[in-house]
Amino acid sequence: VQLQASGGGMVQPGGSLRLSCAGSGRTFSNYVIGWFRQAPGKEREFVSSTTTSGDFTLYEDSVKGRFTVSRDNTKNTVYLQMNNLKAWETAMYYCAASAPNRYLSLRDHDRYVYWGQGTQVTVSS
Repeated sequence: VQLQASGGGMVQPGGSLRLSCAGSGRTFSNYVIGWFRQAPGKEREFVSSTTTSGDFTLYEDSVKGRFTVSRDNTKNTVYLQMNNLKAWETAMYYCAASAPNRYLSLRDHDRYVYWGQGTQVTVSS
């Protein structure tokens, strides 16, 4: 499956952005989708994920209550709504796809085989 992340940009602290991850090439609804971010000089970190049907979602602790992941399999798209953004959340944001596997953590970036190209989010006043 090919993934295309979009929706990044520059926003002031406290602002909002909605990222999109569009899939093509294979049955999008067969894949778990995760969001990760990587700031300059830092390791890639887990942000959120959603299972194939969207009935289960997971968030990194620091984004709980501010970020919401959702998916529309009719549009082959997963969304990440980000509210009350912080300056330290400036990073490249990536979406990634994984086959379902109950034995692997949704947080584990090694389980994700397909990655999008990333979209830059800059939070600055």
